[in-house]
Amino acid sequence: MKIGELDFYESLFLAPMAGVSDVGLRQLACEFGADACWSEMLSARAMLHNPRKTEFMTLTSDAEKIKVGQIFGHEPDVMAKAINNPLLSHYDVIDINMGCPAPKIVKNGEGSALMKDFSLASEIIKSCVKVSTRPVSVKFRLGYDKDVSRDFGRMCEESGASFITLHARTTMQGYSGKADLDAIARLKASVNIPVIGNGDVVDCESYNRMRTTGVDGVMIGRGAQGRPWIFSILKGGEKPKDIYKVIEMHVKILRQHYSEEFLVLYLRKHFLWYTLDIPNASGVRLRIATSPSIDDSLKILKDILK
Repeated sequence: MKIGELDFYESLFLAPMAGVSDVGLRQLACEFGADACWSEMLSARAMLHNPRKTEFMTLTSDAEKIKVGQIFGHEPDVMAKAINNPLLSHYDVIDINMGCPAPKIVKNGEGSALMKDFSLASEIIKSCVKVSTRPVSVKFRLGYDKDVSRDFGRMCEESGASFITLHARTTMQGYSGKADLDAIARLKASVNIPVIGNGDVVDCESYNRMRTTGVDGVMIGRGAQGRPWIFSILKGGEKPKDIYKVIEMHVKILRQHYSEEFLVLYLRKHFLWYTLDIPNASGVRLRIATSPSIDDSLKILKDILK
């Protein structure tokens, strides 16, 4: 997949995941073969009023081949101002989130709530495209409570989006049920811009099923949690023999940027995801979930993984 001068090569991407897609996970994903990584969701309004908080979420690594910054909001003028905010200056692509199903986001008329208002969604895209010197893309869902993805995708294209990403579930589904691959195929056949498929890709079998839809790229979210090497596996590589070294690197990267106090709680979910493939490890997970320090958690992980 190519967008202007950007070459996405095999077009295998790490999804934007709030509170998950940190600079450490993105660096590891790229080192294991991800062709581009999306940032966490960045509030356009927060960039105007609380830039310090947003700044920590815009950290990137030199390992990230193509950097995609994802913004969200419901005000066209505020979204347009965010496009050229210095906090986003190092991103190669700006992605607009119109798919987040989180209640607190939807309640504000943002994320996937915008799929109920095509006119406002179009105005936001047009406002961003008008002031951007970089490609602008849109990530969305099937719809709020029914599939309107083909019409929404065509609207995105007509509004100036360079490419689109579909997570093939409705807002009401959340993350339950199965992603609708047929809907992704229908969307791909309905537009002339590249389409990225997202949903339920966790191994080679599910990856190949997603590819049968004809998509130009594949995005992986939950399948990369605790398994950043999934990108290597999907490209014909193998799972690393020393998982502990991967965890150590993740911690090392984050320690360069964040306080120990913050990381003690933040890293627990990552540590627990790294242990999901270990059989009969419920006792270990409990110890990690209650561990008082990162070093204590690392010792627990080292003992079970070595």
